[in-house]
Amino acid sequence: MLDERSRTLLKTLIERYIADGQPVGSRALSKFSGLDLSAATVRNVMADLEDLGFIASPHTSAGRVPTARGYRFFVDSLLTMQPLESEKIHAIEGQLHPSQPQQLISSASHLLSGLTHFAGIVLTPRRKTPRIRQMEFVSLSEKRILLILVTTDGDVQNRILFTERPYSPSELVVATNYLNQYFAGHDFEHIRNRVKEDLLKLRGDLQGLMAAALAAGDEAMNRTDEQYIISGERNLLEVEELSSNMKQLRKLFDLFEQRTALMQLLDISHRADGIQIFIGGESGLAPLDECSVVTAPYEVDGQIVGSVGVIGPTRMAYERVIPIVDITAKLLSSALTYQANA
Repeated sequence: MLDERSRTLLKTLIERYIADGQPVGSRALSKFSGLDLSAATVRNVMADLEDLGFIASPHTSAGRVPTARGYRFFVDSLLTMQPLESEKIHAIEGQLHPSQPQQLISSASHLLSGLTHFAGIVLTPRRKTPRIRQMEFVSLSEKRILLILVTTDGDVQNRILFTERPYSPSELVVATNYLNQYFAGHDFEHIRNRVKEDLLKLRGDLQGLMAAALAAGDEAMNRTDEQYIISGERNLLEVEELSSNMKQLRKLFDLFEQRTALMQLLDISHRADGIQIFIGGESGLAPLDECSVVTAPYEVDGQIVGSVGVIGPTRMAYERVIPIVDITAKLLSSALTYQANA
């Protein structure tokens, strides 16, 4: 889409803007690009790049700044990656020595934040779906029943069911015996699917109780204690492009608090292969319109279980941040795999 001259000038413009944070003019481009071009020619190329949506002109300056589309083209086609020095790799490895999984994940988050001076984030491994050892219904009052779920690893979950009618002790015994006879030792997904199939075969007076138990059990078994760990959010307060818009910054910190929307983005990264980069509006999350998110999946025994990443401004040193995220994901994979097999 771009000839070599345009690519060189765009690459130079973006690199200068990332380094200095100031709009880049034609004179600076002529100086740093290494091309023997007149100022008029450079201005013509800049005008073409602006028409294509790769750069924009701030109202207060004759220079140009990259757009999200410009950054995307830069990352995909123009970026010159800088491999991490072996000393830095050894330093990261030293801080990710095998220990408790949760400590490793927390360390990875802090490492990403410290090395990039942005926000570091780690999606924690999803727990294996627990198997049910025992289920029991206990009457609390006329239309309130306690559902007790005991898993094979000893976890106990209690949920209160609000039923449309009262159930007698004998009915609760029948329901309890049915569940334990047919489903003890299975995970809740299996139980849910089988009971849904059997609901119509059950006595009509137990259908409502079983439906309520399925809904409550689903919520109990799918809970997670902490879905991701984020460190260094305060670093973003030091980023001029973000701190100059307090309204947008508040939305960004609200996003960190809400967690659900950011979890969806990290889940996409979790399922993807290799480094993923979301620039500005590509994330689909309005609070991240002025940010970029760089993520990479990590594994345990060859199976992807989560992702690590960095959240920072679109004006970030991608050639430095991408290798940091990549090597942190690989070293975290090694440490967790070692810990799992120790």
